Amino acid sequence: MAGKNPQRVKHIPPRTCVGCRIVLTKRSLIRIVRTKKGVRVDPSGKAAGRGAYLHNARSCWEKALKGPLSHALKTQITEQDRQALQAVMQEL
Repeated sequence: MAGKNPQRVKHIPPRTCVGCRIVLTKRSLIRIVRTKKGVRVDPSGKAAGRGAYLHNARSCWEKALKGPLSHALKTQITEQDRQALQAVMQEL
């Protein structure tokens, strides 16, 4: 039979929030990326480097900054990076 192919559903990758461990779509979480210049927020979600994801909830950021974020990024978060991330957290 020469029928039309059904529309493909676009795959949206699931990601886990390192603060609360809830799995959601990639688009609903904020990506934190480890680069050579340090740990930064990646608003595009496409920056090169090892990434971790967080909700836009302050409670998740507070939990993540206590240790799970550095474990997920496989690096020690410097005090300067920690202050920058806390500044972002204050805006939430």
